[in-house]
Amino acid sequence: MNAYDIPHRPADVWLPFDPAGIDGLPDPSAHGLAYRVWDGEEEFPADPADCAFYVVPYMKGTAVSLRPVGQMTSLRVMQTLTAGVDDVRAGVPRGVRLCNARGVHEASTAELALTLVLASLRGIPGFVEGQRRQEWRSGFYPALADKSVLIVGHGSVGAAVEDRLAPFECARVVRVARSARTTERGDVHAFTELPRLLPQADVVILSVPLTEDTAGLVDAAFLGRMRDGALLVNVARGPVVDTGALLAELASGRLRAALDVTDPEPLPAGHPLWDAPNTLISPHVGGSSSAFLPRAKRLIARQLSRFAAGEALDNVVAGPR
Repeated sequence: MNAYDIPHRPADVWLPFDPAGIDGLPDPSAHGLAYRVWDGEEEFPADPADCAFYVVPYMKGTAVSLRPVGQMTSLRVMQTLTAGVDDVRAGVPRGVRLCNARGVHEASTAELALTLVLASLRGIPGFVEGQRRQEWRSGFYPALADKSVLIVGHGSVGAAVEDRLAPFECARVVRVARSARTTERGDVHAFTELPRLLPQADVVILSVPLTEDTAGLVDAAFLGRMRDGALLVNVARGPVVDTGALLAELASGRLRAALDVTDPEPLPAGHPLWDAPNTLISPHVGGSSSAFLPRAKRLIARQLSRFAAGEALDNVVAGPR
């Protein structure tokens, strides 16, 4: 018996991956566990009422993720494989620990953020179109060097973005988060300072979680304070940005955007964002890279080892600590 009150019969652990491919999982027979594989299929692998630890299928949507939860009467832990938990938080039963995937996506998402910045500034979408049309589109294009970059959301992803900006000789990198603090790299400013900081930035990178405070954060007033020609990069969540307000700025040609996430999402065919000028769109692939699977498996093994030993879990974002 341990701190999580695993009953005498085996407590089910639902995993989206074959447990045989996850190194370091606790021995199920030694810890009273039974591993079940479920990645969002119509049929459940066992009775949901016996599930004590549920690893949510990755990127299968809220309806899939929460479908078995109402029947999981023995549930103790929900472990997501995403950094954001806004899509499942409301469906977590009272008393259940909700853990996110901090440590899994930082490198991959930061890579994509830099890719979007560099591709947008250096005109890569235009070069791709030029190659398709067999046009030689030479000329001068903006560089990241000597630019001022504002990172809005300086958690683990924002810090990873800053790490990767270091070699690019930016004029300065400014950090903003919900509350002010000091890091090894310098001060982190509070959201309340955004009106002062936005007009000074050439590139604004969004890496905030989606919360009540950040939904619609990037509204017409926010965008209106950005300097002419500035680039907005969103690797956070689509609803952080007011899509209508952004479209107005893009249509006028005053701002540019590089978006890995949109609102709505997936972006439907015919949506005006597809044809907005100076806009680069990627299909929410910030965390979907070859770096995901090995890191996700290490997280699952570490969390289940702690669970089996009755130890405190990492990355608890809701529920009892």
